[in-house]
Amino acid sequence: MENLVYAIILLPLFGFLFSGLFGKQLPKMVVGSVATLVIFASFCIALSIFLKFDSDSPATIIRAFEWFRVNGVQVNFGFQIDQLSLMMILIITGIGSLIHLYSIGYMSHDKGFARFFAYLNLFVFSMLLLVMGSNYLILFIGWEGVGLCSYLLIGFWYKNEEYGAAGRKAFIMNRIGDLAMIIGICTIAYQTNAVDYLSVAQNSSKFALDSPIIIFITASLFIGAVGKSAQIPLFTWLPDAMAGPTPVSALIHAATMVTAGVYLCVRSNFLYSLAPTTMDGILFIGLLTALVAAFIGLRQNDIKKVLAYSTVSQLGFMFVAVGVGAYTTAMFHLMTHAFFKALLFLGSGSVIHAMSGEQDMRFMGGLKKKIPVTHITFLIGTLAISGFPFLSGMISKDEILTNTYAKNPIFWVILFIVATMTAIYMFRAYYLTFHGEFRGTEEQAKHLHESPTNMTLPLIVLAFLSVVGGFINLPHFIGHGHYARLEHWLQSIYVYDVELPKVAFGTEMILLTLTVLMFFTVWFVVKKIYVDKKKMALPDAQYKGWERLSNRKLLLDEFYNAAFVKFVEGLGIAGNMFDKGILGKFIDFIGWGAEDSGRAAKKLQNGNVENYVLIMSLAIGIILIVNFLLQ
Repeated sequence: MENLVYAIILLPLFGFLFSGLFGKQLPKMVVGSVATLVIFASFCIALSIFLKFDSDSPATIIRAFEWFRVNGVQVNFGFQIDQLSLMMILIITGIGSLIHLYSIGYMSHDKGFARFFAYLNLFVFSMLLLVMGSNYLILFIGWEGVGLCSYLLIGFWYKNEEYGAAGRKAFIMNRIGDLAMIIGICTIAYQTNAVDYLSVAQNSSKFALDSPIIIFITASLFIGAVGKSAQIPLFTWLPDAMAGPTPVSALIHAATMVTAGVYLCVRSNFLYSLAPTTMDGILFIGLLTALVAAFIGLRQNDIKKVLAYSTVSQLGFMFVAVGVGAYTTAMFHLMTHAFFKALLFLGSGSVIHAMSGEQDMRFMGGLKKKIPVTHITFLIGTLAISGFPFLSGMISKDEILTNTYAKNPIFWVILFIVATMTAIYMFRAYYLTFHGEFRGTEEQAKHLHESPTNMTLPLIVLAFLSVVGGFINLPHFIGHGHYARLEHWLQSIYVYDVELPKVAFGTEMILLTLTVLMFFTVWFVVKKIYVDKKKMALPDAQYKGWERLSNRKLLLDEFYNAAFVKFVEGLGIAGNMFDKGILGKFIDFIGWGAEDSGRAAKKLQNGNVENYVLIMSLAIGIILIVNFLLQ
């Protein structure tokens, strides 16, 4: 197994080096094929290991080498293969290989083709390092690696100043969370004399339940997760990250990178189970993020921006699950979300490709007959995220809703409202894009065509996964939990048993019925508004009331700019003024003094011995007088 594990992580690194060093000299098809095949090979290897694993298999630790020792603490560079890491590896490489295949067609005319695939491979390598590392320090290296790749990919078209600014924004906001995270890791090392997961888990019993130190550690780690997983207040970078090519949005900002925060919390379950106060904070942040992002998504007109705020909202759902202690449910929704959100992002890319780069849904319409494969697969993704019965998104989201109701019915009401808004803005995006009259230019109408096979094939595969993915963890009332396979699979990674409040069967049926009724009501109402009544999205300036607030993103960017960006800029200006006006002049004064004293001393250096004797005599006399007075 050791060699297989090394192959999983080294193959993407090889792809990065190959594309980076030789990509410009080779045909695009060769570069794209190699970059795709190395990721797919990693997926196949991971699948072979997965088939030999079962829910009771112990974690396998593969030590590459001893990294360093500090105060008797040995830190090894190694990898941990267990049920959780295998699940993440399969998601990363499986969906990653589909997105790489899609990118061959999407980026075929881009001058930076080889550079793009080099960045993609490097990202996958970093993400694999994050989830496969056996300790928190290796996780942090991968964490920073995906942050770097995110910056490179968001600002891929760097000649556009706005895109470059979006990349910098993502990089800076992530660094805020990363600082708190490394503080948390250092505190873990100080308190437990270890950083590897197994040792920290064994030593976690030394922490008192809800003690200040465990709250500090878990809160620090969660702040890191807030930055990476785009939760309030560090979430505004994710919608701006849509500046990157669409495959980037699918890979980084839907399927893998932004879910790293959820993975961190679930991996650290042995710490969070001891910190109920932190868990309550996670629950609150998740609820608030899901609600705010869903509200903003209601009146966005850029198809990628709608999906971006949807991602933020769905990540809020995952953290709500973490906050109530339903770790498996969080991972379940992470998986299903990867399926249908990658599908939706790639579908939007296919639409943009057909529309010659147009992203505004107000200038689309009537595309269902022009791009039928994209239309059907996008519809499946929309149904999955909105809650169509038995599709993957509905099953995983219903589990979160049920667990939340068991915690507090008020929280369920909030999440139910969020789920309703999700269905509204997703069906709105679907109908504005694919139904009604075509609203684009004549030039766009002439070039409307379905995407090539290497772009539509990933859509079909992801659509299939979005349909069947939910059956991996069916609710307990079906077969008495026999079909809750993911729950059984992940059971061994939890150090402490988390007793979740139970919901009566009758109550669960009522909640499920309400969810299904909500879905069909929203579908009917939105269809009536945007198809039957042919309502169109308005120009931004014409929105009023709550619609204006939604369209303007609750003015959060403006608030952040005024409260933080301008403040920091003001500090910089003030510092520059102090440097030049006060500190600089003080230094200049010292220089002038030294220069003048040098000139004065120069006059004394005239070669006259009598003057030297006189000065020495005066000096000795002064010293003697001072010494006499001091006595």
